[in-house]
Amino acid sequence: MSASTAIFTSVAANYLPKARVLARSCKRVAPEVRFVLMLVDDAPQDFRLEAEPFDAVMTLNDLGLENQTEWAFTHTVVELCTAVKGRAAKQLLAQPEVDRVFYFDPDMAVFGRFAELEQALSETSILLTPHQSEPETTHEAIMDNEMASLKHGVFNMGFVGIADTAEGQRFAAWWADRLTHFCLDDISRGLFTDQKWANLVPCFFDDYRVLRSPAFNVATWNITTRSVSGSLEDGITVNGEPLGFYHFSGFDSGDQAIMLQKYGANSATLKALRSWYIDACDENGQSAAGDYPYGYGTYENGNMIQPAERRLYRERVDLRRAFPNPFSDQPKGGFSHWYRMNMDSGAAASTLSLADDTPTRDALRLCSQWIRQRALRHGHSLKRWTLMGVARLLQILSRGAG
Repeated sequence: MSASTAIFTSVAANYLPKARVLARSCKRVAPEVRFVLMLVDDAPQDFRLEAEPFDAVMTLNDLGLENQTEWAFTHTVVELCTAVKGRAAKQLLAQPEVDRVFYFDPDMAVFGRFAELEQALSETSILLTPHQSEPETTHEAIMDNEMASLKHGVFNMGFVGIADTAEGQRFAAWWADRLTHFCLDDISRGLFTDQKWANLVPCFFDDYRVLRSPAFNVATWNITTRSVSGSLEDGITVNGEPLGFYHFSGFDSGDQAIMLQKYGANSATLKALRSWYIDACDENGQSAAGDYPYGYGTYENGNMIQPAERRLYRERVDLRRAFPNPFSDQPKGGFSHWYRMNMDSGAAASTLSLADDTPTRDALRLCSQWIRQRALRHGHSLKRWTLMGVARLLQILSRGAG
């Protein structure tokens, strides 16, 4: 089956070493699969496809995006790498030689049982893995893991399988549309990049399957209920089953090490897996590529683009019309200059000073945030008297209530 199977991952250039580790692990267990790299920014100058473990490279130019420059500007690197997944999957499914598509996050490694994934996807149209497949047994683990799933999504979209069926194509089209327009890291609005959208799959689609085997998508958020043992040389098992694939999520941020120490400190196998992954990334160019700058991370003058700037530009149609190239560093005609002149968000708040024990402190902060959000959304500059007036009103109400 592998000859008609495509695997892809999505990265910025600094994640190339991890993508290489993933690709090589896939090729070891399924040599005939077609592995496609979805690269969201520019490849390094020394990048040569013939020297890579990838069979092909896709870029933003291949996705048929309208207003591609401004669309890229509106996303952080994590948002952009996830926002392209639906369109890339849809493009791959449209290729006549492809019967099924798997997406793996770049910080994964496949150790075996790939034929089982292919077989599963020959029997269903959509293949998903949950963050947890068994209930936690302690309050601490519930807060760390189950509540995190409620916050970030029931399914871990570091893995998804899509078959070239009518239902699979319908899912890919729906997913691509939602991620094109609403792939944001915005928990307050119910979004966490591409992941929360998958919560709706059981509501909108019939032909899906949830892989509950403990051997697939093993990660720090589920090792409390999964006994990982064995060795890389003799084989690793999870609850007695051969390991399928492992997810090294949170590796660069340090979260993986922290949670592994918390929940897997007594597992020599988990420690060995982490050591293996560090060595594998180093062997695939981590020291050189790990510091590659994000291609859409700065304005043309080199100044960093802040998330608030991206968010404002995304939500304001008038700004997108006025500044079709938001990366421009024109001193008086660019978005960056406009933002500095109109959205100095710290000016008003810096004049306020409330004692730490003042009961209005939190309420004032909430009011300040509310006013700023309305200003960002509707295009009105913040006025010092507005925040000061709210502060004064809250102080009066506080004294009256006391």
